[in-house]
Amino acid sequence: MPKVRVGVLGATGIVGQRFVSLLVDHPWFELEALTASPRSAGKPYAEASKWYLSEPLPEDVAELTVLETDPREVEREADVDLVFSALPSDVAREVEPKFAEAGFAVASNASAYRMEEDVPLVIPEVNPDHLGLIDVQRDERGWDGFIVTNPNCSTIQMVLTLKPLMDEFGVEEVIVSTMQAVSGAGYAGVPSMAILDNIIPYIEGEEEKMETETLKILGELDGDRIEPADLTVSASCHRVPVLDGHTEAIFVSTTEEADPEEAAEVLAGFRGIPQERGLPTAPERPVIVREEEDRPQPRFDREAGDGMSVVVGRIRRDPVLDGLKYVCVGHNAVRGAAGASVLNAELLVSEGYL
Repeated sequence: MPKVRVGVLGATGIVGQRFVSLLVDHPWFELEALTASPRSAGKPYAEASKWYLSEPLPEDVAELTVLETDPREVEREADVDLVFSALPSDVAREVEPKFAEAGFAVASNASAYRMEEDVPLVIPEVNPDHLGLIDVQRDERGWDGFIVTNPNCSTIQMVLTLKPLMDEFGVEEVIVSTMQAVSGAGYAGVPSMAILDNIIPYIEGEEEKMETETLKILGELDGDRIEPADLTVSASCHRVPVLDGHTEAIFVSTTEEADPEEAAEVLAGFRGIPQERGLPTAPERPVIVREEEDRPQPRFDREAGDGMSVVVGRIRRDPVLDGLKYVCVGHNAVRGAAGASVLNAELLVSEGYL
């Protein structure tokens, strides 16, 4: 299979760098274009990008010339079919439609278009059929290309655990309390004096994203729209002094009685299309269950499945919601961001959209 030629929009930021790291040796994708703001355009990537990741800057991309984030510039300078968007939401709102209109497929990590009725919000193990909205989107907007989004980082790991429970026992209510890593706010997002020796009990927009995105993802595709899932989600989100890896305490009211041991088997056995088809970025086990009483922990569990698995532990009965409660950990910058978009793109290839 010939490789799909790809680019990264907003390549100099921390999420953009994650995209570069995941794509440089990808078996299906060939990284051809990197874009950033006008002040970085025209410079070699190594000069334009202050490299934040622990692994070295890949030599193959260090000398690539950074382009302006403009579809005309990318068309002129690079032969690209798909772009991954690591843009801030306000910039993505303006820029992503221009790329879609110009014929590019856009796999976006930004929140700007997640809740649009004709834009798929996809976790490949959970709702791959929602890609059917691509045809609706193209027809309604007159685009040759399209936009596909992945959810918020905290939403992704929660929904990966809710889907198997929903299928097996039914889910009616969810309460979630998150302890989110500082990398989720970007490299300069949380000052050290604000987070060291501290917990910040507010992350702008995070609770609303978890409460609304979950219903769309777990909803049913009904013709040209998504019928939201019939459940209620209540979220409380907090920033904690952890570098990478979000921790979530989740409480679930189930329709049918759920035994913790049975729930553990259901979660551990969960698989989806990415695993069935062997998509390159898909973890062998999207949900890993730990039996130790003090796991999962972000320091030890965020890299599970190369950062693409969610680790669950402390599964037990919840007497208040008459259901289950458990803790999960996921890598917010991999499964919760760039890795999610890359897996979405692999699903697009597998489904024949690229």
